Amino acid sequence: MKEPTMPRTAALFIGHGSPMNTLELNGYTGAWRAFGATLPRPWAILAISAHWYFGATAVTAMARPRTIHDFYGFPQELFAFDYPAPGDPDLAGEIVETIKPEWVGLDQDQWDLDHGTWSVLAHLYPAANIPVVQLSLNATRAFDYHIDLGRRLASLRDKGIMILASGNIVHNLRSLRWNEPDLGFDWARRFDDAVSEQLVREPADILRLTAHPDFAAAVPTPDHFLPILYLAGLASEQKSALEPVVRGHSMGSISMACYGLDAKIELRKDPTCAARLPAGVSPEQSNM
Repeated sequence: MKEPTMPRTAALFIGHGSPMNTLELNGYTGAWRAFGATLPRPWAILAISAHWYFGATAVTAMARPRTIHDFYGFPQELFAFDYPAPGDPDLAGEIVETIKPEWVGLDQDQWDLDHGTWSVLAHLYPAANIPVVQLSLNATRAFDYHIDLGRRLASLRDKGIMILASGNIVHNLRSLRWNEPDLGFDWARRFDDAVSEQLVREPADILRLTAHPDFAAAVPTPDHFLPILYLAGLASEQKSALEPVVRGHSMGSISMACYGLDAKIELRKDPTCAARLPAGVSPEQSNM
């Protein structure tokens, strides 16, 4: 892989919320568009999405990844959406080498790009002309494994690679109020605030928040929380603090918070009208 000479690229964590954000211009997606317009253009993107959560660590290695629609019950317009970004098999191979001695598989034909990645990139880089590879979340490994992988990936940022993590710090679908797009329950706000304070002050110690009294409600499953651990690992390795760039909530039990590393983006507090679920879509069965 040819390595361009360029400044260290920003890393981002985006609270992606409902897949319907792909199609909407609202307070949150407007912020994502502004990020893409403001930040220096990366040479390639390594995406880490909450929605590729399975029993191994793998990286997409196909030249032309598909846009996969890994959800249920949404309008046909969303299933028709395509994000035709190229892949980068050489970058995938470099990631395998970077993470050694931990094993990473090269996925040639199984996963491609899921909505945790393309629903965000649709606004960050709508032209879909930047190569994208996606790293899985290994469901068999403990939280500290993911922080360590974040540390190992830090060197990629000096080679023009943007690391884009996509999940939600608070993500409880059982408690969702789908018709209240700007609601944040008190317990969700408490946990979100605690995470923000920890990431700004000492990201290396983020796992102390697993003892927070609201952790079980905020993180009933680990998949959407794991991506922020990669940003914590990056910040720890490069001795930087994460910068909150968006703070807000949706449907009671979803945090839409976003964080940057070397992004130098002005904080946006409580944007309005994150996309909700369409009527009749079951939150627990939608794969949101």
